[in-house]
Order: sequence, then structure tokens, then C-alpha cells
Amino acid sequence: MTISEAAAMPSGTSIQTGARLDRLPISSFHKRIFWLIGAGMFFDGYDLYVGTNVLGSTVSTHFSTLGQNAQFVSLTFVGMTIGSLAAGFLGDAFGRRFTYQVNLLIFGIASLAAAFAPTMDWLIAARFVMGLGLGAEIVVGYSTLTEFVPPRVRGRWLALMALVVVSGLPATTILGSLIIPVFGWRPMFVIAAIGALIVWYLRKALPESPRWLESKGRTTEAEALLSEIERECGGAGAPLSPASLKAPLATARDLFGPALLPRLVVGCVVLIVINTLIFGFVTWLPTFFVQEGITLTRSFAYTVMISLAAPIGCVIGSFLADRVGRRPTIIGGSIATILFGALYPFMKDPALIVATGFCLLLAIYVLVALLYGVYTPELFPTEVRLRANGICNMFGRGATIVSPFIVVALFKAYGVSGVTSFMIALLVIQIAAVWFWGIEPARRGLEELSSEGAGGELQGGAYVPR
Repeated sequence: MTISEAAAMPSGTSIQTGARLDRLPISSFHKRIFWLIGAGMFFDGYDLYVGTNVLGSTVSTHFSTLGQNAQFVSLTFVGMTIGSLAAGFLGDAFGRRFTYQVNLLIFGIASLAAAFAPTMDWLIAARFVMGLGLGAEIVVGYSTLTEFVPPRVRGRWLALMALVVVSGLPATTILGSLIIPVFGWRPMFVIAAIGALIVWYLRKALPESPRWLESKGRTTEAEALLSEIERECGGAGAPLSPASLKAPLATARDLFGPALLPRLVVGCVVLIVINTLIFGFVTWLPTFFVQEGITLTRSFAYTVMISLAAPIGCVIGSFLADRVGRRPTIIGGSIATILFGALYPFMKDPALIVATGFCLLLAIYVLVALLYGVYTPELFPTEVRLRANGICNMFGRGATIVSPFIVVALFKAYGVSGVTSFMIALLVIQIAAVWFWGIEPARRGLEELSSEGAGGELQGGAYVPR
């Protein structure tokens, strides 16, 4: 089909966008999309953890108080919660590319404002605005990549994107240890600002999602873009999979219907659990060690050794996502987290503390790789993918606002065993939700999954309502 033929097509006529994207071989086009999105996601991960180093410096130099530091952390997550929801609605209404560029620009400018903050109140306000961009980045980044990558490798690529995000933690730690003692905390935000603005400029080359264009009836633009992608990738003559043909259009009302509501609940549950595991347990490890009588130096050493499990867990998750499947990996990772979480409070020997903690974080970050980027965006049709993902992330980020208070109360009352018991209870709920309501997206086209969510089925090469 030529572009002129596409222009003559009636609005809403299928141009088989999903099937044509899904048959393409992996090429330089996909790698370029991955790194254009991944560059922004890296700075998202970098800035998510930058407060750990910055706040220690602001307190020691009397730029802030402990109370103001608490406000800094709290408003970061409030901003991310709002940004997640807003990005979902903007992304479905105005497009993935537009929303991605806007949130990155907001994040970059706010980071620059934070670097020159004259007071801590100014820094807190700038951090709230940065949180808006951070929350949006996660929602739009993973969802956009989902719509470009073929189903046979989609799980691996999205899990590797989680690895890019997680790598922001060691980058922040290393840069902070080198820069802050000599130049103070402000350059940490300058790095984030410059990096974000450079990526914003480079991402002008990021194309809009053809799936989104077609869902909006913009078939001329979708056809032109698809033809260009096919020329670059090759494989345009390969047969189309009937299971990847266009599914019925979904609406916002469908999110609360009998087919998609269970998926929405699953998405909210898994993101609440994984955010609570990270920000209610992983980030508290140094504090737990010190409170258990371990010196600060040894606490830092233990944390560094255990944290090496994070990137390894993401790599394992990327390996398992397509080979084993999403649901078995999520349920298996949850069970492994429960087992090592139950053992962890009873470890007293330093070697066993590190070994058990390493295995525990390994299991947690297998879940991070699957739940942050792979599973949730796949649950929903293109027409509502971002707003549904935004709602799920809103609940997930919202959990990080309250979970620290729950963790502190449990730790004071029952020690580490109280905290791990809380985490185990959440994981049991997650296993039940994924077991009973979860779907298996591995090696399946988004349109096939969308059709099931819209209550349709494949008959004679086309989807029809059940």
C-alpha cells in the first residue's frame, strides 16, 4: 500500500499496524528506539536515587534540617504519583512522543532550578516539579517501547530497560562519592539537568507510535511511518500473523468492565508491592544494619555487596521473561522473595547476612525487571494503555508515600522480622492476584491481548465481539 492509497482510506480502516510491526526483524531501528528511550530512563533512575547522597550533604552543611529532608522525600513521591496519572491521560490523548518530550523538558528545567536553589524550601519545590517528570517518564517510556518491539523479544527488551533504570543507583553513588566531598551537592542536579536536556534534544528523532496513530484514525501518518520503518528494517514481505491483526477499539469505560478491570487490579497490586519492597525495605537496609548494632562502615560495606544483586536480578529477569513467561517468573520470584525474606531476620553471622540479603535482593530485582516495565503495559489495549498504566503507577507511587511510616512502626515494634512479615503478606496477595487474574503476554501480539481485553475473539482472520 502506498502513502497515496493510505490517504484515500476511510478513517478507522485497518492498516494492520500491529501485525506489520510484529513481523519485523530486530534491526538498528529498534536499537535506536531503545537507546533514545533508555537515555531518558537512565536519568530517571539516576535522579530517583540522588536524594540519598544530596540530603546527607544538605544536613551536614546546615542547608536543611531533618524535617525538611523528610518533606523533600515525601514531595518527590507526591510529584511522581501525580505525574504518573497525568502522563497516562496526556499520552493517550496527545501521543507518546509529545508527552515524552514535555515531561523530559519539565524534569530538565526543574533539575537546573534545584541546582541553584537559594534555600531548602526552594529545593523542595523544585524537587516536587522534578517528581512530576520522573513519574511521567516511567509510564511513557516502558509503554512506548512496548508498542515498537516484536512479541518474540518484547519481554527481554523491556526487562533490559529496567536494568538501564537500575544502573542509575550505582551511577549516583559513585558520582556522589567523587563530587559531593569536593564540590558540594549542587553539581549532582546540574548533571541531571544537562543530561535530561541533551536527551530531550536527541529525542526529537523519536517517532510517534504507529499503533497510537492508527488508534486515533490517523491512518495516513501511520502508513507513512510504517512504510519508512519497514524500509529500514526489511522483512516487509513476511506473512502477517492473524493473531496480531487489529483488535476492537477500547474506551476508558472498558477499563472498568469485566474484561479489563481484573487486569487493572493486577497492575495496581503488583506496582504497590514492588514499590513497597524497594522503598520500604531495600532503601532501609543501611538503617536496619545500624539499628541492629552493626557499625556504619560495615553497614555501608554490607549494603554495597548486597546491592550488586540488583543488576544481576534484572538480567535474570530479562532471560526468563520470554523463555519461561511473565506469570511463572512473577510467581516464582515472589515465592523466592518470601523464602529468603523469612530467613533473613534470623541471620546473625556477617557472611550469612550478606549471602541471604544478596539472594533476597536478587529475587526482588527479578520482580523489578518484570513488574516495572514488562508486565503492566502489556495488560491494556493501545487506546487506553498509558492512562491504565498511569493509574497503576499512581497507586504504586502512592504506596511509597505511606510505606515508610508503616516500616518504621513495624521495625520499632518487632524489628526486621516485623518488616519482612509485612512484605511477605504483600507478596502472598501479589501471587494470588497474578495467579487468578493475571494473563500471559509472552510471545503474543499486543492486538491479540487487546482483543481478549475488549471481549473479542479471532474468527476468520479478524476479531469479532464475543
